[in-house]
Amino acid sequence: MSKFEQPIDRLGTNSVKWDTILQMYHEKELLPLWIADMDFKAPAGVLQAYQKLLDHGILGYADTPEGLYTAIIDWEKKHHCLTLEKDDILFFSGVLAGIATAVQAFTQPNDAILIHDPVYPPFSTIITTNQRQLIRSSLIEKNGRFEMDFADIEEKFKQHKVKVMILCNPHNPGGRVWLKDELLQLGELCRKYKVLIFSDEIHQDLVFAPNKMTSFFEAGENFSDFSLQFTSMTKTFNLAGIKNSIVLVKNEQLRKQLVHKQEQNFQQEINTFGLVGMEAAYNTGEEWLAELLPYIQSNIEYTMLFFKEHLPNVHIMSPEGTYLLWLDFSEYKLSDEELEERLVHGGKVVLNAGISYGPSGKQHMRLNVACPQATLSEGLKRIANALK
Repeated sequence: MSKFEQPIDRLGTNSVKWDTILQMYHEKELLPLWIADMDFKAPAGVLQAYQKLLDHGILGYADTPEGLYTAIIDWEKKHHCLTLEKDDILFFSGVLAGIATAVQAFTQPNDAILIHDPVYPPFSTIITTNQRQLIRSSLIEKNGRFEMDFADIEEKFKQHKVKVMILCNPHNPGGRVWLKDELLQLGELCRKYKVLIFSDEIHQDLVFAPNKMTSFFEAGENFSDFSLQFTSMTKTFNLAGIKNSIVLVKNEQLRKQLVHKQEQNFQQEINTFGLVGMEAAYNTGEEWLAELLPYIQSNIEYTMLFFKEHLPNVHIMSPEGTYLLWLDFSEYKLSDEELEERLVHGGKVVLNAGISYGPSGKQHMRLNVACPQATLSEGLKRIANALK
């Protein structure tokens, strides 16, 4: 049996994915196929590193080890052809904490920030809670995948005097791995209109061949002069709870500006478990990841086939990366409230509501396939029963 087939009971562990839905929906025996974490154990090397720390028994303040910088630099070079220096690397408690700090560092209240529609919901929350102007550019669905509307992006850059664009690559929820040519075209628009790019690349390692991940830094000449790259191994190795992420900043002036805001917010101290887990994951997790990716692909293929056979009116984007599927239920002519009601209270299965990803997410849902296939199979049957 594959290590990813092993069922693990997460109920009663204060899991956001499994335990909070009881309070949210007041419904028992719900099956969660939402929240982007995996129902798989972390790599053995990470767990061993934690056991060593616990056996030592002292959990005091920890400095960032040189080995962690080396592990990050080696990983990015080997897996993403990205050359880094130690000074290019900053640490935050999470990608969203880094993006929020960057928003505060590089924009002022009422400045315009552009995001795609649909896209990961916290992007819009960060913008609005920091009193910045939220601008959306709708993605175009073509041949079963999303494409950027460059004409719309340029018009909004001009019309709203956009200061920052937050990019999601690979894209959540559509699973697009943006091509180098697409990133080049976007970057040249940003250069032309003096727009900073915040590139969220947390899913950078979860990409399926023959698709290739391109760092925004590497998409065009001197793109690092007007961009910051946000990533973490927490998504790759299912370590979301340890709270450590990386912001890569090659431009010295941008780095100084971000560090100043980080220090103002006193965000420069990183959780000891985050430091230990990140180093162990990058140093020991490669084999685990090599086994994970085909398992995720098999779950995606299983899901696509199930919908084709049992729910042909649900249209699914085939992802190039991530373990997330974007489902279009519009042929059922249900409102978003009715769709959620059917799934949760009729089928007893929980997905992420598409409308939370932006206006174009109406009548959509996001499904997480990162679980044992037996769990996934049960969840898909519940979706089918809900829509009978």
